[in-house]
Amino acid sequence: MVTVEEAVVARWDHNGSRFEVLVDPKAAQEVKDGKAVDLSDKLALDHVFKDARKGDKFSEEHLEKVFHTRSVPVIALEIVRKGEVQVTTEQRHRLAEAKWRHIVSEIARNALNPQTGAPHPAARIEAAMREAKIHIDPFRPADAQMEEVLGKLRPILPIRLETVRIRITVRGQDYPKVIGDLKGLGKLGEESWLGDGSWSGVLEIPAGVQTELFEKLNARTKGTAETARVT
Repeated sequence: MVTVEEAVVARWDHNGSRFEVLVDPKAAQEVKDGKAVDLSDKLALDHVFKDARKGDKFSEEHLEKVFHTRSVPVIALEIVRKGEVQVTTEQRHRLAEAKWRHIVSEIARNALNPQTGAPHPAARIEAAMREAKIHIDPFRPADAQMEEVLGKLRPILPIRLETVRIRITVRGQDYPKVIGDLKGLGKLGEESWLGDGSWSGVLEIPAGVQTELFEKLNARTKGTAETARVT
């Protein structure tokens, strides 16, 4: 359970009534990001308020009439999804920083420099975002902000979201060592066993994952894996 001091107010105005709950700010952000969240243990108080500061609560009968349920976590989820989340300046700063890091990570994972075909390091992306004075909304989904961020980055940094296809060939004895990593990094297809006992497959991955892929292959196969871009 989050404490009252740590919680934020989620507020939804509907048909002339205001519904408020006290919720964990991180959980509220995850709900706004479209994630499946159980708010059962994310509420400071198990009540739906007319005014959380005054402690004025709705009756269970009124809640059932409006929301067709008396379950506070279920009602709270609808309030967070449809309403606004009131946060302090400090809370907003922390949530925005977390969303900032997430977006930097996602761009580094999925984008490349079209001039070189190589991924951009996260530090370079972050520096360009700061140069572009990009503002991140902590309560908008990262995916919804990605294209806007990329649009502001392109005048500063040559960048493009892209996936690449890599043909990978490993010795038969190395196959069990690498297959889990490969499936975890991307979409695997066109698999075959070769006449010499080697395994070959084509892996589709986000462009920025190439370095991670090569590092893992080298570590697992002691540098014997063969890779080639597939057009």
